[in-house]
Amino acid sequence: MKDPDPPLPLFDDDARRPLADRLRPRTLEDVVGQDHLLAPDAPIGRMVAGQRLVSAILWGPPGCGKTTIARLLARQTDLAFEPLSATFSGVADLRKVFLAAQRRRQVGQGTLLFVDEIHRFNRAQQDSFLPYVEDGTIVLVGATTENPSFELNGALLSRCQVFLLKRLDETALRTLFDRAEHLTGRPPPLDRDARQALITMADGDGRYLLNMIEQLQALPEGTPPLDVAGLTQQVQKRAPLYDKAQEGHYNLISALHKSLRGSDPDAALYWLARMLDGGEDPLYVARRLVRFANEDIGMADPQAVHQTLAAWDVYERLGSPEGELAIAQAVVYLATAPKSIAVYRGFGAAQRHARQTGSLMPPAHILNAPTRLMKDIGYGKNYQYDPDLPDGFSGANYFPAEMDRETFYSPTSNGYEEEIRRRLSQWAALRAQREDDD
Repeated sequence: MKDPDPPLPLFDDDARRPLADRLRPRTLEDVVGQDHLLAPDAPIGRMVAGQRLVSAILWGPPGCGKTTIARLLARQTDLAFEPLSATFSGVADLRKVFLAAQRRRQVGQGTLLFVDEIHRFNRAQQDSFLPYVEDGTIVLVGATTENPSFELNGALLSRCQVFLLKRLDETALRTLFDRAEHLTGRPPPLDRDARQALITMADGDGRYLLNMIEQLQALPEGTPPLDVAGLTQQVQKRAPLYDKAQEGHYNLISALHKSLRGSDPDAALYWLARMLDGGEDPLYVARRLVRFANEDIGMADPQAVHQTLAAWDVYERLGSPEGELAIAQAVVYLATAPKSIAVYRGFGAAQRHARQTGSLMPPAHILNAPTRLMKDIGYGKNYQYDPDLPDGFSGANYFPAEMDRETFYSPTSNGYEEEIRRRLSQWAALRAQREDDD
C-alpha cells in the first residue's frame, strides 16, 4: 500500500503579498534542499535541538534559503531577530542594534543579528562585531554569496562557523513548484516540457522560480498552456550566476584550466561557454590561454603558443560573436595537445640558482672582446663557433667557472620533447667524449 503524502506546511494565505514571501517556511523542517545542515543529525539541526546557537556565516548562492534559515533560527531558539542589510546600513545602525541587544540581555532575552550581504561591510565595520560576538551580546548570522575566506577578515571568521548552503536541486525546486500550486490553487499555464524548462531556467534559485510562477499565474484566465517557446517569450531567462570580479570568475577559469590540462576538450568547451555566457571578457580568456600554452604545454608542442596568439589576434579583429570561435578553436587545440611542464620547472630551478649565485661571471671564452684590453685579459679566448664544427656542437662549458654544471631542463617523452630528448642525449654523449679527450 502506498504511503500517504506528507502533509503540506502551513503558509501565509495573504494574496496581497509576493508569492515567495507567502511560501516562506515557518519551521526549519519545511526548508528544502539543505538537509545536510538542517536535518536533526546535521550541524544546525543539532544546535537548534540543544538550544545553543553559535555565530555563523551562511554562504550560498541566491535563492537557496539563507534569510529564511536565519529567521527560523531566531524563532526556534527564542531569540529576538534583528535584520540588517550591509548594503544600506552603517556603523550608526550597528550601534543601535548593539545597544538594544545589551538592554535585552539585562532582562534575559538574547538577540540574533542577521546581516544580509555581510561581505559588503568593510574591515572596520566587521571589526565592530567582535566584542559583542565575543561576550555573547549577539549571535551573529551573516549571509553571503561570496567566499568568506576572501571577503571576511580573519578575526571575525575565527569567531563564526561557516555553513555552505547548496543551490537547490531539481527535487527541491519541484517541491516549491508543488507548494506554490497548492497555496494558490492555480497551476501556471504550462505544458509538461515548459514546466521542466522553467525549473531548469531557475538554475537552483528558489526565489526566481516562485517569482516566475507568480508572473505566469497573472496571465489572463483561460490562457492556453504554453510550450517552451511560449514560456521564453513570457519570462526572462535568469542571468547566469557569475561575477567577473569574485569567486565565480576564479572558479570557472580554474575549471577551464584544469580541463585543458586533463586533455578534455568537451569539458573545456563547456567551461569556456559558461564564462562567455556569464559576460566574461573574451580577451581575458585569450590571455589565459597564452599562459597555458607556455606553462602546461611548452616544448611538447611549440605551435600551441602560436595558436593561442592567433586566436587572440582573430578576436581583436572580429570581436564577438565571430571571434569567439577562434578562442574555442584554441581551447580544443590546447586540450588535445601533448602536455609538458619541463620548461616551467626548469626555469623555476634556474631562477633559484640564479638568486644563489647572482654575482658569478660568465666564463671568459664566451665574452665578447671589442677592445685590445679585453682581448689581453682573455675575453673570447679559445671560443669555438659551433656551426662551423663537424657535428655543429663544441661541448664547451657555458656555466660560470665556479659553478658545477646543472641540468635544469629535463624534457619528457611527450610530443616534440621526445625529439629534443634525443638531441640532448646525443649532445651529452659528445660532451662527455670531448671532456675525456681533453
